[in-house]
Amino acid sequence: MKIINAIFAVFTSTGVIVSGEGKTVSGNLKLREVIVSHADDNGILQLYRMKENGTDRRQLTYSKHGCRMPSCSPDRNKLAYIEQIDHSLTLRIADLNGQNSRTLVKEGMNLMPSWTPDSRQLVWMKVRPQPKQDPARNSQIHILTVDTGQTRRLFTDQGQLKFSNAMPVVSPSGDRIAFVSNRSGNMRIWVSDINGSNGKMISSSGTEFNKELKAPVEQKVPAWSPNGKWIAHWEGVEMIHMSRFTGIANPNRDRMIAATFHVWVVGSDGKNRRKVGRGDDPSWSPDGFVSRAFPDPQRGGPKVMVETKSGEKQLPIVPHKKNWGRFTWIP
Repeated sequence: MKIINAIFAVFTSTGVIVSGEGKTVSGNLKLREVIVSHADDNGILQLYRMKENGTDRRQLTYSKHGCRMPSCSPDRNKLAYIEQIDHSLTLRIADLNGQNSRTLVKEGMNLMPSWTPDSRQLVWMKVRPQPKQDPARNSQIHILTVDTGQTRRLFTDQGQLKFSNAMPVVSPSGDRIAFVSNRSGNMRIWVSDINGSNGKMISSSGTEFNKELKAPVEQKVPAWSPNGKWIAHWEGVEMIHMSRFTGIANPNRDRMIAATFHVWVVGSDGKNRRKVGRGDDPSWSPDGFVSRAFPDPQRGGPKVMVETKSGEKQLPIVPHKKNWGRFTWIP
């Protein structure tokens, strides 16, 4: 995981079918919609709504400093996202057309919002940032009721509170949560009851340390499939070991680190782990296929791919030579 799309810098200035519920998307079927964070003409991240082939693009936000990490509510009514305002990363909400936007949590470093299945609550990670440190290593999970604005720490289990917990996503059934934790040492994908009890490391990589790079192998960004049977995630050596963070120029090492970035899928029961392909930022289409993104030098930005019943296809949702801050499918 590229340190949550290099968000820390703001404060430091395949062809594998993974689900039986997928359907082919062709010219004969209605195109699905997505909301994407990508740079505008001034290089500032904004939110755009468009079809999955990149057509019918409409700008939703006009932020001074940038919006990223969009998350669409399951009932298709609301959009949560993160906006940089002054020195905070603020949790905000709006209608799907970008109207009626308002702030839910103003202060601090708030990242990775995700909805509960009933569309009434949001979970997210709240970070206490430290220089040159991965935000996931100093984070706790919070939950907010949208109508009332009431917030609290989500986990009450004392065994979980001793560790960093980050990047939460609630299961489609609403009774379990996948998240990232360092309770086993390196950052790994865990699943627990919604209060943090009965935690279990869900995706056993078999590799704790990359001997060639002399750096730990970590996991980030869990994502539940719509039917709750699968969890996709990123795995690799974090970019905090790259030149831009170490201050020591080593382009060859940087390329080697980037080559470790892959998206994996594992059953929510911890079985049937498989590699999908190179990349980061996994998510699931509404009909149950995993997507991933990786740098494409020819495009000058990310190449976003999604599995289909017949293989995989590219999603041209980020213009050439534009930075991006993740995307969300509209259910």
